[in-house]
Amino acid sequence: MVTRAEIGVIGGSGFYSLLDDATEVEVSTPYGPPSDVITVGRIGSRTVAFLPRHGRDHRFAPHLIPYRANLWALRSLGVRQVLAPSAVGSLRPEVGPGALVVPDQLVDRTSGRVQTYYDADGVVHVAFADPYCPAGRAAAVSTARSAQWDLVDGGTLVVIEGPRFSTRAESRWFSSNGWTIVGMTGFPESILARELAMCYTSLSLVTDHDAGVEAGEGVTHEEVLAFFAASVERMRSLVTEVVTALPEERACPCSSALDGLKLPFDLPE
Repeated sequence: MVTRAEIGVIGGSGFYSLLDDATEVEVSTPYGPPSDVITVGRIGSRTVAFLPRHGRDHRFAPHLIPYRANLWALRSLGVRQVLAPSAVGSLRPEVGPGALVVPDQLVDRTSGRVQTYYDADGVVHVAFADPYCPAGRAAAVSTARSAQWDLVDGGTLVVIEGPRFSTRAESRWFSSNGWTIVGMTGFPESILARELAMCYTSLSLVTDHDAGVEAGEGVTHEEVLAFFAASVERMRSLVTEVVTALPEERACPCSSALDGLKLPFDLPE
């Protein structure tokens, strides 16, 4: 029975399971319970923990997800590398539904979300210039290219508060800034991973064009879920392959993100 893991997968909308032969593990954290029970098992030789971001019944809206509990729980199980598949909207006419974007930059347009573990007992400033793990990105890009995905290597994910979708004016503004995709959950997930010295890689599946990119009625929640559901088996296969492609020894900057910083508490081992 596997109860520790080296790699974590946080499943997005419609992605509620990953491991066939797994052990359910309940983890308590200083920040309350995570979104759901975590399942731990193996993919090849790698030990993996899977957590559905919204809960298996999709009960957590994007702004209500217990992000701090989720990342803390994964680290408590031994996870040091995180893959984060999610559904996103495209801000570029040439990037259509079915494309896989592996972003290398992020813009935070959320409001009111707690985005740090270090909010008491001293100030800790963590570098975040490059929000995604370069080694994780390289593994994801190489794997997706080999699997013949419609791949976009790099790009900027803008994260909005939700749960509403963008207005056409907001969407056009995002696009005019040169940003690539828009989603609701990639932040604060990414910075919380960095604050725990964990690697974080986003696998962003485009399900639609955002409201201001193309004429029409605008995207609906039902359409997003339906498109992702139709693609979930292919996404699950990709995640499985990326897991096996991740480096076994971390030599990326993520592992040393907290070096030289005085932390107000001990991190879970």
